[in-house]
Amino acid sequence: MAFDLDHGAVEKNYRACVASANTHELPLVLDLTNPSSGFGWAGDERLSLDARGPADLVLALAIVHHLAISNNLPFEKIAEYLGRVARRLAIEFVPKSDSQVQRLLASRVDVFDDYTRPAFESAFGRYFDIEFVEGIRGTERVLYLLRRRSVPAA
Repeated sequence: MAFDLDHGAVEKNYRACVASANTHELPLVLDLTNPSSGFGWAGDERLSLDARGPADLVLALAIVHHLAISNNLPFEKIAEYLGRVARRLAIEFVPKSDSQVQRLLASRVDVFDDYTRPAFESAFGRYFDIEFVEGIRGTERVLYLLRRRSVPAA
């Protein structure tokens, strides 16, 4: 599954899947902060996002800063949720110095003292083991490849 809140991005992805005969990806318009629950007869006709997984790999690119800053979700809650829906996770940490985070903070008071890379690694480290870390060239962003732990760390 691939999802985004941007209808245009989902449509572009859908067309790319059709053009390449990719039948292994399902592009969906979805708000991760308000995913659809199971619905239809007895809530079983269309499964909730959680019930469709866990996915072998989830790509969470350019989203953590939106969840943490725009939606006030602590890293711990994001990590816990992604730990339920993903066996492996490719995730991007976008630091406060990034222009996109600065844009999100421009219209509000910065109360996000815990929005740091060490706090991110600590929260995700409870649910995942780090397999690979690499800085994204030309930015201060960092890409992580994580593998879900069978039991969260204490």
